Amino acid sequence: MSLTNQNTEELITACKLGNQRAQLEVYNRYYKAMYNTSFRIVKDSFKAEDIMQDSFLTAFTKLDSLKEIKTFGSWLKRIVINNSILDYNKKTNNIPLDDVLYKVQEQEDESVFKDDLTSVKAKQILEGMNTLKDNYRIGLSLHFIEGYDYEEICDIMNISYANCRTMISRAKTSLRQKLEPTG
Repeated sequence: MSLTNQNTEELITACKLGNQRAQLEVYNRYYKAMYNTSFRIVKDSFKAEDIMQDSFLTAFTKLDSLKEIKTFGSWLKRIVINNSILDYNKKTNNIPLDDVLYKVQEQEDESVFKDDLTSVKAKQILEGMNTLKDNYRIGLSLHFIEGYDYEEICDIMNISYANCRTMISRAKTSLRQKLEPTG
């Protein structure tokens, strides 16, 4: 059976044994999603690429610490998110996320959009999210795009549960207001 036909669990087992072809196959399966995850946080394509590659290196060298092979994808995503937030915090010189406003370049993933109407709505939502404060944008991205629950977001962003719920609620309200038609 070729590596491309193997399931992820078999590939991870081969990676644990140091099989570089298996590592390349795992990389090819996950790199786009991991790059997009990092890019949504750091807003810089070169940084996102570096973070994604460093995260793969970390994952491959620490595979023995992975408890369940089935959770490899979410484990890798967590490494990418942690590295992205760490880089983001370094870039902002540890200024609290609440105090930082940003302008972000738009990135569109063509595979996400199914038809023109959906494309327009998704584009409007992404543009609206890109005008939110960083903590709102990151919180909404982690919750809606990455699928993390409030407790996981609390751990990732190092905030209390109550603060997380309030932040996401305010982010939704702010995004809703930005998306309302003017006139």
